[in-house]
Amino acid sequence: MSKKSSSSEQSADEPTIRYVNLYEAEDKVYTRRITGFYQKLRRYTGLPLIAGFVLMPWLTIDGRPAMLFDLADRKFHILWTTFWPQDGIYLAWLLIIAAFALFTVTVLVGRVWCGFTCPQTVWTQMFIWAEFICQGDRNKRIKLDAAPWSANKVLRIGATHAIWLLIALVTALTFVGYFVPVRELIGGLLTFDSTIPVVFWVGFFTVATYTNAGFMRQQVCKYMCPYARFQSVMYDSDTLTVFYNHIRGEKRGPRKAGEDYKAQGKGDCIDCSWCVQVCPVDIDIRDGIQAECIDCGLCVDACNTVMDKMEYPRGLISFTTEDAIKEGKTRVLRPRFVGYLVVLTVMISVFVGNLVQRTPLGLEILRDRGVRMYRISGKDVQNVYTLKINNMDNKPHRYDITLSGDFNYRLQAYRPLEIEPGELLTIPVRVAVPRSELTEVKSEIEFTLTAQDNPTLTTTNDTSFIGPQQRDY
Repeated sequence: MSKKSSSSEQSADEPTIRYVNLYEAEDKVYTRRITGFYQKLRRYTGLPLIAGFVLMPWLTIDGRPAMLFDLADRKFHILWTTFWPQDGIYLAWLLIIAAFALFTVTVLVGRVWCGFTCPQTVWTQMFIWAEFICQGDRNKRIKLDAAPWSANKVLRIGATHAIWLLIALVTALTFVGYFVPVRELIGGLLTFDSTIPVVFWVGFFTVATYTNAGFMRQQVCKYMCPYARFQSVMYDSDTLTVFYNHIRGEKRGPRKAGEDYKAQGKGDCIDCSWCVQVCPVDIDIRDGIQAECIDCGLCVDACNTVMDKMEYPRGLISFTTEDAIKEGKTRVLRPRFVGYLVVLTVMISVFVGNLVQRTPLGLEILRDRGVRMYRISGKDVQNVYTLKINNMDNKPHRYDITLSGDFNYRLQAYRPLEIEPGELLTIPVRVAVPRSELTEVKSEIEFTLTAQDNPTLTTTNDTSFIGPQQRDY
């Protein structure tokens, strides 16, 4: 073998090294419009999410928005339930559950969240749709950008940006509407009666949406999204994701329909680059799995379209696994996935159980720790307590207090007062026990708080009752 051929063979076996200059502006990505199964699936998953996001602030329950995060009053209305700062543990649990759900889904089916339901993807697709409506498909947009400025170019590009701004404004109004009642928000803006912070946040999110979905797009997925950085840690050889079947596709090259390409040593890939032209993050899936890939499936639809035209079998690019390509089989139930699934199931069960048992009522008891821990009043021994009653319900209530324990405890200096929703009432009370009955220096006492108009609204808390030593009588 000649030295030249040996050098050529060695260079072909070496891995290709790609250098990316993070300070260099990327070329504009012109995506080709394609139809197919995954494009329809993205539409059927994206539209309900958009509709739910836009319509939720307009729904009302019991005269209030169905979803409102009232930061000023520290109340978080979610459907029929109101949460308070004391319920922050539920938010922490929910975030942890969401993280484990993401891990579980990623191990099984890759980055389908990114490709089908991520807001970055959904809003970018809306902006690309506006480009298609106003400027045409990929080739027309390339020609329009390269053409000199004219009335037609100004009209088409101006209409595109007008739709972008409209989408961005609706997005901003809707998002702020989760924190300010949306009817008040829009009414205040129309009558120039809004506060400066409200106007600022509406403007901020309008500009942020316009810039993010209109210009940044794939840079968010490539450089800003942390999910892309650690997804490879969760992948294994049985993770279902978008793959190019290099065994079947190589050696790639152009050919005519009906040509005996296998006799020429070619594979099924005709090197048409449609898979690259439809990719919203501008990568070539044929280079192998990459951190930028969002598993949107557009390259699958594009390749299947080309395979149909060439009368080749579909599936050159498909949602499959590495083991399925190499060995023809894959495993669904594997230790990592089962482990994530078990942990996720336990966490959801505990979260739902605690949420169902949640009582919108808080009771904190502080016993007087003065110089004398108890008082002698006639034939009684008294302890003084400070009760903090927090009404976390949506309605005002009056609460009765009952005592239970080892002795005949009696509540003194307590009068039920009406406590407004969200109000924290602090009141001092005295608890008395006949000295003749008290046989212990320290005993347990339980306070039970019950709403007068709703016996199911109740909570308990216990503390200690301190009495005198025998020599103190």
